[in-house]
Amino acid sequence: MPPATGRPDGRTMLLDSASLYFRAFHGVPESVTAPDGTPVNAVRGFLDAIALLVATHRPARLVACWDEDWRPAFRVRALPSYKAHRVAADGGEEAPAALLPQVDVIVDVLAALGLARAGCPGHEADDVLAALTDRADGPVDVVTGDRDMFQLVDDAAQVRVLYCGKGVRRAEAVDQAWLAARYGVATGQAYADLAVLRGDPSDGLPGVAGIGEKTAAALLARFGDLDALLAAADDPASGLSPGQRGKLLAARDYLAAAPVVVRTAREAPVPHVEDALPREPADPVALAALVRRWGLGSSVERVLAACAQALS
Repeated sequence: MPPATGRPDGRTMLLDSASLYFRAFHGVPESVTAPDGTPVNAVRGFLDAIALLVATHRPARLVACWDEDWRPAFRVRALPSYKAHRVAADGGEEAPAALLPQVDVIVDVLAALGLARAGCPGHEADDVLAALTDRADGPVDVVTGDRDMFQLVDDAAQVRVLYCGKGVRRAEAVDQAWLAARYGVATGQAYADLAVLRGDPSDGLPGVAGIGEKTAAALLARFGDLDALLAAADDPASGLSPGQRGKLLAARDYLAAAPVVVRTAREAPVPHVEDALPREPADPVALAALVRRWGLGSSVERVLAACAQALS
């Protein structure tokens, strides 16, 4: 599925905001500061990423999807280890001290620009991305550095992921053919089952001991999905090797809980937002003040120019 070109074709772009501003913070030097010396590297990097993405892919609509709860209670109930190693002393998420104030600036700049931002109480941005993807009327680009969002890929629904694992400038367009070539799974839903089996230490997901990514893909190709694979583990006549059956049965409790953590909550009640690209800033006075205060002139101009180009 190639990038959109020419006039907007109804494409919606959904940003995994935390993924992008964390990457911006680590990718842009902290020497990038406001006039008073306060770091604004994450703000500048985030805005520059939006400008590049809009200029390259020319969406008609854009939503910055937000973590209202980075570690939702329903996921922790299912699997207490979920992100447990990332909990700070105050109960929030561990994050660089220089980043946290910049998130508030990003919120203010998005509002002044007129770029939509959406979150949902008790849910992560992952769930917001999924809910808005299901709600969209037309093609969707999900922009993220999180492989878990590959589960949203759906060629029939014209949903792809622009994966920024190597940076926004080197974003890879992930469709079902890409998933099949890279991971050996044919659909986004199958990728979610693969992620459950493989696990992800960065999220506190242990996976099934002794079942690596390639074995997981082969088992899913053979049996169809995770539920069918578990049924095969319970059936001595299924053809699973004794070793594979033993590993799956030993992980039975984990496999019952992990799908709640890995799969997005597509039914999350995300409120409606006006997501059309702005033709002009929503609050020019506030935007001008933010530009002066934080030294964001060139980045804001790039965003405005990209929106104007996309809408031309």
